[in-house]
Amino acid sequence: MQVAFIQTHPRLAQPETNIARIEELIGKAGGAQLVVLPELCNTGYNFESRRQAWELSETVDNSNYLSRLHRLCADRQLHVVTGFNERAGDRLYNTAVLVGPSGVIGRYRKMHLFFNEKDIFEPGDLGLPVFDLGTVKVGMLICFDWIFPEVWRILALKGADIICHPSNLIIPGLCQKAVPAHAVCNRVFVITANRIGTERDLTFTGLSIIADPKANALIQASPDREEIGLVEIDVAVARDKQATARNHIFEDRRPQDYAVILD
Repeated sequence: MQVAFIQTHPRLAQPETNIARIEELIGKAGGAQLVVLPELCNTGYNFESRRQAWELSETVDNSNYLSRLHRLCADRQLHVVTGFNERAGDRLYNTAVLVGPSGVIGRYRKMHLFFNEKDIFEPGDLGLPVFDLGTVKVGMLICFDWIFPEVWRILALKGADIICHPSNLIIPGLCQKAVPAHAVCNRVFVITANRIGTERDLTFTGLSIIADPKANALIQASPDREEIGLVEIDVAVARDKQATARNHIFEDRRPQDYAVILD
């Protein structure tokens, strides 16, 4: 299948401008069947206050942005994973939403909040779902989740072939170095869609990447340009968990000895 990241330059608090640019870039994504967009790409990221984030948020069930993505997915017969500033009751979540030709399929709420996000969002409370699209199973993580190996392994154990990773990375290069390692340790494909540009005191690092189950970087973007990274992958490669003829990365685990990670 054809998969892609879209590395964008969102403008803070300019959702209409951002959505129009997202629509334009998706239209240029060729034959992509799965597209991953950055974290909070429709609203921008570095909010001045929780109030500003609240005013820019939407509910999943009543979202202009997600409705427009749905129309694109229906027209082009593709699936999109996007960052989303989610309002739910009186709470805000930093969310990734999976949209397809039939509409919203599912979502993941970011568990590991980074720096000032803790002043705005609640930690995710929906666990680590995996969504079966028929030909492929997809899991989602968001940005700073990258540093926690447990969540990658859980998604792989649940059958994810591809882990989609919308991001707004600001620490130069670290995550992009770790992504191929997470891919090979779990024998999955990883699509990290980062953003570029500067918002207030934060500068984002680009270098979006697609890594395969053998730790290869199939394609990587520049640090400072909007780009589309499109590659063809063989999903079957992610389903082969044999490291050698006698070593299976899941069957050789010894979970009885891992209890310390729960302490």
